Amino acid sequence: MRRYSFLLSSFFCVALCAQTPVNDNNTPLHLMKPQYHIGYGIPQADQVKQTIDRVLNYIERETPAQLVDKRSGQEVTDLKKIDEHTQLKQGGFRLTSYEWGVTYSAVLSAYEATGDRRYLDYVTTRHRLLADIAPAFRRLHEQGKPIDTNIRRVIDPHALDDAGAVCCSMIKYEIAHPESQPSSLKPLIDNYADYIMNKEYRLADGTFARLRPQKNTVWLDDMFMGIPTIAYMGRLTGDSSYYDEAARQVMQFARRMWVPEKKLFRHGWVEEASHPSTLLSPLSTLPSQLPSFHWGRANGWAILTLCEVLDVLPESHPQRQPIMQLLRHHAEGLASLQHHDGFWHQLLDRPDTYLETSATAIYAYCLAHAVNQGWISAKAFGPVALLAWHAVSSSINQLGQVENVCVGTGMGFDPAFYAYRPVHPMAAHGYGPAIWAGAEIIRLLSKQHPKLNDSAVQFYDNEVPTDQPIFNYDGKIRY
Repeated sequence: MRRYSFLLSSFFCVALCAQTPVNDNNTPLHLMKPQYHIGYGIPQADQVKQTIDRVLNYIERETPAQLVDKRSGQEVTDLKKIDEHTQLKQGGFRLTSYEWGVTYSAVLSAYEATGDRRYLDYVTTRHRLLADIAPAFRRLHEQGKPIDTNIRRVIDPHALDDAGAVCCSMIKYEIAHPESQPSSLKPLIDNYADYIMNKEYRLADGTFARLRPQKNTVWLDDMFMGIPTIAYMGRLTGDSSYYDEAARQVMQFARRMWVPEKKLFRHGWVEEASHPSTLLSPLSTLPSQLPSFHWGRANGWAILTLCEVLDVLPESHPQRQPIMQLLRHHAEGLASLQHHDGFWHQLLDRPDTYLETSATAIYAYCLAHAVNQGWISAKAFGPVALLAWHAVSSSINQLGQVENVCVGTGMGFDPAFYAYRPVHPMAAHGYGPAIWAGAEIIRLLSKQHPKLNDSAVQFYDNEVPTDQPIFNYDGKIRY
């Protein structure tokens, strides 16, 4: 391509030197360089890794794996000295939040994609710490003594947010790297899974639900907060009943949350405001009389759930194909709404709302992963994923912070609630998705065959020779 860049420069030079106005006869105008607002084209894998390395370096500093005495601030290294005054050392992010469960899974994925031991060590250190300290804090909790809230959610989870994402990361670790974990994660995994399977609030048909903001509200977020862990418990234990429950939850969420005409999920569904299910066939969706808002990050949790479930659900499972079809429809709906700078909007179908990074990063990962798994077309969705990565990387600053990330968000039934949610670089929701996206883009670049053809990103079935003809807009071979 350098030869053609030189020829283009020569054309312009000739035209300018002759003081002839540039026109279609004397200049190949279609070779002019577009003025993209962010990056475009095919990134280099080493550049992608440098970007996610920067994020890893930042979160390493902001998530110390230490215990301290909250009165003195002194580090506690002797586990026998843990008492009600002991807490996790506070950094910028919480080691036990669901956002950090996402980050642990993402960092494990980055290790698998790059082989860089720093990624595995990051997760090993923090998982090991939680496993080591849990028995002492459990004893204190059983004695009725106050303990650090960040540790309480490990030994006594009160919500899917406490349990699902962190548990799933631990299961993945146990499956892939059991030799690296001196302290077994099994007691923590069993405790989390017991909460999800037996203690979480549900609707009458067993669908995960909450009592806020209205009684019997289904949150799209809870697809991700609970279902992947159940599916991965099937892989960990070999018990097929976990697969059945995960698939059942997916289909029951879809029945309430999927909006087929938009190929998107709604954020919230309230039982009291739904149409009577007796009027619908068992396969019909259950629409809500409340307005539907297609919040970007929640749709991200949904498609991420579909990817996570399909990663482990047996090929022979009867619900695998319906779930696969749902993933494909969702990918189509999302791709149609991507902004030309690669991002997606805070409310996906409302282009007057701001462009948001965490949802964009989740979509970059999910679409690239689905392409790499052969679930969706590389030709159709590969360019979408690469453009999304350019958007994500443009939001990662030199410190390694992920910018333009919506802060934690509840549920609303008016557009202003979503449109005016603040963004902040300390919103933890962006870090795991950014690393996960970068890791999967590295895989995409190694497994797929993207090339620029007539300045556009194209994906091919095989490696394309460098002398492949490049076509003009009129279909004629340029060279």
